Amino acid sequence: MDLDAFSSLLTGEGQALLASLRDYDPSDELGTATRLRRQYPASLVSAALGQARLRQRAEAKFGADAYRMYFTPDGVEQATRTAVAEHRAARFAGLGVRRLADLCCGIGGDAIALARAGIDVLAVDRSPLTCAVAEANARSLGLDEHIQVRCADVTEVVTDRYDAVFVDPARRGGRGRVFDPEAYSPPLSWAVAAARRAPHAALKVAPGIPHEAVPEEAEAEWVSDRGDVKEAVLWFGTQPGGRRATLLPDGAALTGGGLPVPPVGPVGRYLYEPDGAVIRAHLVAEAAARLDGRLIDETIAYITADELRPTPYATAYQITDTLPFNLKRLKALLREREVGTLTVKKRGSAVEPEELRRRIKPQGPNAATVLLTRVAGAPTMLIGAPA
Repeated sequence: MDLDAFSSLLTGEGQALLASLRDYDPSDELGTATRLRRQYPASLVSAALGQARLRQRAEAKFGADAYRMYFTPDGVEQATRTAVAEHRAARFAGLGVRRLADLCCGIGGDAIALARAGIDVLAVDRSPLTCAVAEANARSLGLDEHIQVRCADVTEVVTDRYDAVFVDPARRGGRGRVFDPEAYSPPLSWAVAAARRAPHAALKVAPGIPHEAVPEEAEAEWVSDRGDVKEAVLWFGTQPGGRRATLLPDGAALTGGGLPVPPVGPVGRYLYEPDGAVIRAHLVAEAAARLDGRLIDETIAYITADELRPTPYATAYQITDTLPFNLKRLKALLREREVGTLTVKKRGSAVEPEELRRRIKPQGPNAATVLLTRVAGAPTMLIGAPA
């Protein structure tokens, strides 16, 4: 989609066509396109159908707002999920931020959350099409008084008049994901320099960023949503050197860093699988301390304990069997217990869960969870169920 095609969607004719496609079925796209071309220009139909598909994809991130918004293919892929954007906006608002420069704003997902949190936003992107989409989104959601969109190279934007900056550099190139922070666009070093000039700042980075790449004065936060790690953010002007794992949607936050590695001991009655954000933030020791737990192996992020304690930071399983890994024995045991619903999880094991399920062919009315891992260095299978 080019800028002219997008502009046609904002006309009265384009709006009427988009409204008619609210519930369209993509499996009948050819028939739908043929029917609509009797009434609308072919180029407009093509643009509207593309936008309808993107809105359906975007619903997972934006909910009902998706059907009032506009997207590009990259915009859907790269935009921040609403729950995550709202969490970040709330943190900025809690810091007293009232005017913020959103650099590399994309289609405006973060700018929308910031504006709804009461923050005036300068949203900057270098793509004319992306800026047009961001501007249309702000207007469609009634936030255009709080969001000013500017098409420019972010490295040339002066941010001195703003309370904070937020930088979300592009982490994809022509060959897919970019893992080297200096290969981001703009590079992480530029974003850090921009952050240091502002009273407050947040830099969105890949969740797998090496801890040694985090500047000493930054607080590193890993955010998960319903168990999936979505992003890491480097905060400036908050807690220098701090680490945080934030779990959405309930907003539980585990902070710390510096506790010694928990002791290693035998598998107890309960096994805890820490949330991915806790693991990425290197806060497994903090989670274990809250559970009075120990590790099952010094290299595996599974915590075990003899008592069940509620925690938002890990999923608990009640363990019934701890056995050396043996496929034949596992198959016989599950058949004996009539396990037909089998959940397979792994950490520190080369065995693929789907391959294991295929070879076991579970049958029966009962359910079980098998965790493939290492215990004190030895390949082990733990059998149990969610506690």
